Order: sequence, then C-alpha cells, then structure tokens
Amino acid sequence: MSVEVRVPALPESVADATVLGWHKRPGEAVKREDPLVDLETDKVVLEVPAPADGWLGELHAPEGATVKADDLLVLIESATTATTPRQAAASSATATRTGAEAPPPAAALPQGAPGEAILTPAVRRLIKELHLDPSKIKGTGRDGRILKADVMSYLDNLESQTSKDEDLEAFAQPTPEPDIATKGMSGSRPEQRVPMTRLRARIAERLVEAQRSAAILTTFNEVSLAAVNQLRQRYREAFEKAHEVRLGFMSFFVKAAVEALQRFPVVNASVDGSDVVYHGYYDIGIAVASPRGLVVPILRDCDQLSFADVEKGIAEYGRKARDGELSYEELTGGTFTISNGGVFGSLLSTPILNPPQSAILGMHKTQERPVVENGQVVVRPMMYLALSYDHRIIDGRDAVQFLVAIKECLEDPARLLLQV
Repeated sequence: MSVEVRVPALPESVADATVLGWHKRPGEAVKREDPLVDLETDKVVLEVPAPADGWLGELHAPEGATVKADDLLVLIESATTATTPRQAAASSATATRTGAEAPPPAAALPQGAPGEAILTPAVRRLIKELHLDPSKIKGTGRDGRILKADVMSYLDNLESQTSKDEDLEAFAQPTPEPDIATKGMSGSRPEQRVPMTRLRARIAERLVEAQRSAAILTTFNEVSLAAVNQLRQRYREAFEKAHEVRLGFMSFFVKAAVEALQRFPVVNASVDGSDVVYHGYYDIGIAVASPRGLVVPILRDCDQLSFADVEKGIAEYGRKARDGELSYEELTGGTFTISNGGVFGSLLSTPILNPPQSAILGMHKTQERPVVENGQVVVRPMMYLALSYDHRIIDGRDAVQFLVAIKECLEDPARLLLQV
C-alpha cells in the first residue's frame, strides 16, 4: 500500500513553494514524523514530515521544483508492500524515465569513510552555508549522523566562547554569502550567476515597494547607555537567576519604544489607501539576519510584557531564526520595527521601512566618546539612533520628539517604571 505525501496548506497570500531539499532518498527507510523534505516560501521554510512508516518510493517533485498546495510530493511504500529498500527504489523508475533525475537508493549511498561525519542533505547545505567544519560537530543521530539540532548546539557553544556582547549578537547572525567557486571558471574576468532565493527576491520586492510608495525621511540622535550599562551590571546575576534568561540591551530598547509609541500614536499607525489606521496594540518586529536572509519576527503586545518576557521572546526567536523554524504567523503583522546594525559594526545608517509600517528604529554600534555633561568633558558609551519614518503621515516634529523620548527613557531608565 502506498501513502501519498502532499504539499501542506500554504500560509495565506503564499501561492506556491520551491522544493529546497530532500532529507531522504528513494529506497531509504522512513519512520512516522521523520523529516522528508524542506519547502521554501517567500517567508519561511516548511518541513514536511513522513505520515507513516515504510520506504520512500517515487519522487514527484525533485529539488528546485515549484509546487502548490496539495501537489503530490512523494509516495511512501508501507512495509507490507515494499519489504526492502531496493523494491521501494524501483518505484522511482517512472520519474527517472520521464527525465526527472531521481537520487540513488539509500543502499547505494556512501555512508562516509571511517571517522568522516555522516550528513543529511539539509545539514550538509546548512554547514556549507555557514562555512563550518563538520569534523568539529558531534552528531547525536543514528550511527553518529549530524542533525540540524547538533549544528545549532555547536553554534550556541561557539557564540558563548567568542561573543563579546552575547546579549545582542545571539540574535543577529550574519547572512552568509553564496559559495562562489571561482576555481572552475575560465577567462581573465570570471563570473558566476547565482539565482536569488525566494526569500531574497521577496526582500528585494518589499524594499523597492517601500521606497516607491512611502515618503521616507530619517532623523538622528545619540544616546548615552551609561545608565543602562550600570543597571545591567548591577542586576545581571540576580535577573538571570530569577528569570533564567540574560538581561540584554534589547529589552530596554523595546520598552523605551513602547513608551514613545504610546506618547506618539501616529508613529505606531499605518497607511491603508487614503486612510490612516491607528493601532491600539504594540507588536514590535526585531529585524534579524538569518542564514537565509533578513527576517523580522514579531513580539506581540509588548506593552504587556515584562523585561524578562521580552528577553525570553527574543532569545526564542533568535534560536528559531538560526534553526529556520520561524512560522509564517511569527513573521506577519507588526506595527513598528527595531533593526540593530550595530552588531555588525555599523556606526550610522538609514533603515528602510518595513511595509505597511510607518516607522523603523535603527540601533548602531556603541562606542566610548567624549561628551560634555554639566560643563565637564566625560567619556560615555554612546550610540547613534536613527528613525526612518513615512513623512506622509508623520510630521518631522513628531518624529524628532519620538526619538527624544526614546533617548530620555534609555538615559534615565527609571522613566520606564514611572512612565514619565
């Protein structure tokens, strides 16, 4: 008996998906809930699990194919009808005869030389994208196979050893560049054409849309983080012991943004045709560079979250972003965005709006600089802030006062408690 594996229901507004990679090969044994294939959409990667035990049979969607909801992906032959991998692999002959290149049966796949790491296709791709050495990653799967969770655990351990500011960098991994192999190119001016991923193409589309449809203007200010640093140093250990999460910078910026948004509701609004929609809730997106590109997971109802809730939410989204586990729902919506280019060394930038939002806050690198306080020159940890906003509905006065409100809350964090 054959069990059909079909494309699951896609998120709203997503018309189709691309087959990113198969975890199993035809003829290979599978168990229920084993990951079979990754499907890439404009927003997220969907992992399709096996619905039953058996052997992987005929492939109907090779890697790179475009599929729609309910399209047939593959057949799983149950143990009663396909008792060996060779028998199951035979069912893929039809796809091969029609021109689809089906992978070889699992029995024919090389299992790796002694001491060599065993990698699934998805893990092999992830390791290649992140430029990691698989020999340094301990596999916890069957026969020492390296799982995606093993790669993420290795990255977490690596961060904890090398990060100078783990509170920020843990949520902003750099996007790896494509693996440009120039050795096989000929000529004095070699080139390589690399197709955009669906996510990268969608990012490009949205950025151009924002530039074309909104009147984007940016205002700047600078903030001293001395008071925030003192609070973090004073309460870091007690906070982590009480809440089992680190006290980072992002919770201060999120809470300061909520306070400023409450004072200036138009910054939390959006344009819908000829209407201005004012939102009575505060869903803040945190822009993060994942291995697949820029994503913006949303922290919902931030006005109702404690500092610990914000830190836990950010830590969880950071893990999901690195592991490619963010759901479509976690990436949609949002009334305001915070982007932190400082973790990559950016000193100043002009962030682009995340439509249909009307404003975005840009954080930058913290540097010790001489400043004048009470007539004296002192050294303070300073950060430049940038607020890009849609000038169609937000006046310059509101934008400047909004940024000043954030500055005041960060330089005197007691305001966040007293709401003054």
